[in-house]
Amino acid sequence: MVRLRTGSGLTGWGECAQASAEEARDLEKEWLGRPATLYAAIDPLTPVSAALDMAMLDILGKACRAPIYRVLGGPTRNKIRAFTDSPAAPGFHVVAVRVPPPAARNQGKAYQNQVQALAKELGGDRDFVLDAHGRLTPGDAASVAATIESSHPLWFDEPCSVSNLEVVRKISAETVTPLGFGRGIGDPGVFQALLQEGLVDVVRPDISVHGISGARRIAVLSETYYVAVAPHHEGGPVATAAALQLAASIPNFFIQHVPRPDDAADREMRAAMVSAGLETPRDGFLELPRSPGLGIEVNEAALEKYHAA
Repeated sequence: MVRLRTGSGLTGWGECAQASAEEARDLEKEWLGRPATLYAAIDPLTPVSAALDMAMLDILGKACRAPIYRVLGGPTRNKIRAFTDSPAAPGFHVVAVRVPPPAARNQGKAYQNQVQALAKELGGDRDFVLDAHGRLTPGDAASVAATIESSHPLWFDEPCSVSNLEVVRKISAETVTPLGFGRGIGDPGVFQALLQEGLVDVVRPDISVHGISGARRIAVLSETYYVAVAPHHEGGPVATAAALQLAASIPNFFIQHVPRPDDAADREMRAAMVSAGLETPRDGFLELPRSPGLGIEVNEAALEKYHAA
């Protein structure tokens, strides 16, 4: 997490995937004394760029006394559809179903039946996203995509690596199951290649890698190809707040993933860090933040408590 303070007393918060102590020191040297509104000048290649972008936009929203999505021209909707990983999570109507790890390469019919049974068990009558985490071989990914067609997932997420577009093209040509990509993609050019080739149905820029501004640019690119955006997010509640601001500022938003740890202590920590109710949906939808900036109050005492632990 990054905390940014202005000379006038405003505080902005951001979150990125990872950053070293050295990178934090470099960030301070580069930005100390510069205007807090220069989010467009952030180098997107630095690991802390996403957190800095969120924090600057948080400050900009607070200075304007408006949520970030209003500063960016929204809202484009009045509530945010959400899904999570746990089928027992209250309030969520969409669940992510992870495919079982294959025991070896190129699994046969037994593995396809296992995937189908898991989708029926965890998805039930709800909408679901089938998540392969990029771990399947091209052959297994193509077979699973064909097997799952009749169950109508919202999309098949990361069926395989995107390092070889010919492989992705083969899978896309052999199934009507929508495909989603974005996990781990840092280069916007890869998104452009997937879109130009018509290989992706749901674009998933990582909010903790691209920040709000970078994800918005990818969303604009996707809109020209009539492709929906479902930002990837596996970070903390500050990133959730940023994702909600992003969702309310783009027209082609689809649905937002909200991490839900299995451990109750982890869930308690997330709830203690920011404003109550941020990650708790009602009837499948999260409320739109109304307060300025990111729309949250960060509990610094809780941060110190859990940091010390």
